[in-house]
Amino acid sequence: MNILMLAINDPAGTAIQFCRALNRHTNHSARLATLETRYTHSWRADLHVPDLGPDGLDELGELMAGADVFHFHMTCDEYVRFGPFTPADYIDGKAVVHHHHGHHDFRSNPESFRVRYRALGRTNLLVSTPDLLRLLPEAMWLPNPVPVNDPLLLPLPGRFDTPGPLRVCHSPTRKDLKNTDEFLGVVDELNRDGQRLDLDLIDDVPNTECLRRKRQCHVCFDHMQGYYGVSSLEGLSQGLAVIAGLDDWNRGHMAEFAGTDDLPWVIARNAEELAGRLRELAADRELCREIGLRSREFMENRWSDKIVATRLNRFYERLS
Repeated sequence: MNILMLAINDPAGTAIQFCRALNRHTNHSARLATLETRYTHSWRADLHVPDLGPDGLDELGELMAGADVFHFHMTCDEYVRFGPFTPADYIDGKAVVHHHHGHHDFRSNPESFRVRYRALGRTNLLVSTPDLLRLLPEAMWLPNPVPVNDPLLLPLPGRFDTPGPLRVCHSPTRKDLKNTDEFLGVVDELNRDGQRLDLDLIDDVPNTECLRRKRQCHVCFDHMQGYYGVSSLEGLSQGLAVIAGLDDWNRGHMAEFAGTDDLPWVIARNAEELAGRLRELAADRELCREIGLRSREFMENRWSDKIVATRLNRFYERLS
């Protein structure tokens, strides 16, 4: 099938990763059109409308006309204009997918989206994390893909062989949503107590720089919101010990997807638990290494981009 993904902006670079995974691991042809760049992270792009000349716009028009599937990310829909084109003019007879990634408009009023989808008979619905199933229970949860064999997502050899402080990273896109202040407070308190944590707060840099720096660390703190972010998956792929505050709802869905309840995340649901986990990892570097090895093995065998693409392939085959 010819799949055209459309997004106002690409949330954490995930839409382009779906395209790459589909093109690499399935027989589908997937392309992505975007309208805006909201962060300075330099995620890969495909057809970014502001950068397209006449030839690129012609190609976008051809892709809309020839698409079998219109796959909309976040709040994008068929009435959003992409240059001179409006997907609504091409959508008759095509399959339509709506894919939500936790945009604040969706989180604040999910019922408005549900009402619209029911009115239009739209049943091909995806969410990117299990917590969003509470807001859109008709949807299927599909994890974001991480290309586990990308060089920047492989473990860095020798990280655990060099003496020194425990290197801990945190890479929040939105600090207000990622428990950043609590995390910084815990690290500061532990360092005052003599724990010797070397913090890398990775903020507002290109994604390749973020991954390069994260790969040099031992521990990655994601957040304590109950679910997990792309940062978690990147850290697991790189063989880090990844800390997140997973709740039972999310753990249950994650275990079902992975086919095991032996999940490698280090759980910390509040500042006190976070301090305890960091003390344990700082005191036992071998434990940290073993968790990192489990992290990488888990991503290779249970959560790779190939596994995610295969699930999405099955979803497309059932489109109505």
